[in-house]
Amino acid sequence: MADSLPPAAPDADPAWIASHPRIQRVPSRDLVLFIQRHFLSAKECAGLIERIDAHRRPSTIADANGDGYFRTSETCDLDASDPLVARIDAKLAAFAGIDPAHGEPIQGQRYSVGQEFKAHTDYFEPKGPDFERFCAVSGNRTWTLMVYLNEPAAGGATRFVKIGKTVQPETGKLLAWNNRLGPGAYNPASIHHGMKVRSGVKHVITKWYRERPWG
Repeated sequence: MADSLPPAAPDADPAWIASHPRIQRVPSRDLVLFIQRHFLSAKECAGLIERIDAHRRPSTIADANGDGYFRTSETCDLDASDPLVARIDAKLAAFAGIDPAHGEPIQGQRYSVGQEFKAHTDYFEPKGPDFERFCAVSGNRTWTLMVYLNEPAAGGATRFVKIGKTVQPETGKLLAWNNRLGPGAYNPASIHHGMKVRSGVKHVITKWYRERPWG
């Protein structure tokens, strides 16, 4: 990570993220997407997996689309007061250079064999029926930071459909992408598919940031 202090701004600066060592920016004119391997240690990942497995529940989606198999994973709302979770939360905010006040609580997700999250965007559709419910206070989602906590035996990749980029799970690997084109303008090229696990189990954590402070 860059030696200077992070900017702690309401939104991430891609130039700040690009300044980190060992960072890869995916070449695309349509989506700002970064990858960093070994962002979390194997020990940190194991600790998060333990917490997810202990408190998981069926995942949900904001706007029901009639497809009962659209998102079949399990989810865990990680405890922000847990010292490990708090440390990871601070590390993610420093990486992005975003004021932590704009962050949602970290979520964990668990995918067993056959489970997936079909192609979707992380931002809430402004014309969607639940937009006001989810966005009235804190605004829409700006950036997504996701970390793979393990490597399933087969499957479980993340495919960014519009830009033709598929990322394979790898313990500790971070993905970071911008869900917007600008204030109030959301990027459909951020659509991505959490592909089916074919063998084993996949765990990830996801951190979303908002246009306004969370709460």
